Amino acid sequence: MKILVSNDDGIDSAGIQALVKSLREIADVTVVAPHQEQSAVGHAITMQTPLRVFEYHKDGKFFGYAIDGTPADCVKIGIRNLMTEPPDLMVSGINHGSNTAINIIYSGTVSAAREAAIMDVPSIAISVTSHSVKDFSFAAKVAKILALEVHQKGLPKGTMLNVNVPNLPEEEIAGILLTKQGKSKWDDIYEKRVDPYGRNYYWLTGNLVEVDHSLEYDQAAIRNNYVSVTPIHFDLTDYKTFEEMKQWKIENLLNAKAYRDISN
Repeated sequence: MKILVSNDDGIDSAGIQALVKSLREIADVTVVAPHQEQSAVGHAITMQTPLRVFEYHKDGKFFGYAIDGTPADCVKIGIRNLMTEPPDLMVSGINHGSNTAINIIYSGTVSAAREAAIMDVPSIAISVTSHSVKDFSFAAKVAKILALEVHQKGLPKGTMLNVNVPNLPEEEIAGILLTKQGKSKWDDIYEKRVDPYGRNYYWLTGNLVEVDHSLEYDQAAIRNNYVSVTPIHFDLTDYKTFEEMKQWKIENLLNAKAYRDISN
């Protein structure tokens, strides 16, 4: 099995290094990750500047390729240019901090896996629910188990798995649950501050507004010490509203009578 690994925390992050060590026990792993941290860049791609590729070494050994671009850039150039053939699987992470509910829209970690799914490569994004993780070993173990499952059982084209692991010792984990994306979101606040020169600047803070209470949702699952596994895809169509809007007869809105009615 050939696995492409990327992330949004940068190629020198502890999370990606723990992930690669674990996955190399079961697969041939190629690492293509951002040269610097790219957290919360979403699914951005670089268009106005050239991308540079650097060989990155760890402890005197070649570890992977560092790209001065976004996580989605890394996956694109990894599959199209740096790998001799498409990978069997792409894994993104291990992210420092959870990626649940509405937050997945902003996540570079999730976007890297989503880009692989767009390119018809099965993919997994994995995160630990803390920005000050000391031990990634359990999350790396979960990633390895799920990688084997996905490789064996497959995923529909365009679908990826978003995985969140509580920042707890393995013995304190309640279990693993198949979940849905929740609706909890951040109430963002831009805190006004003053720099040493008396100039104003703004720093993003805020509070998570939790509205998901059932264990069928990702945010509630991790809050109750479960690993959450959520299948997501990039089709953003609201099918319920699509059916309801058929009653609008939109195809008739540009005819002459509609314009006359509006003008009157």
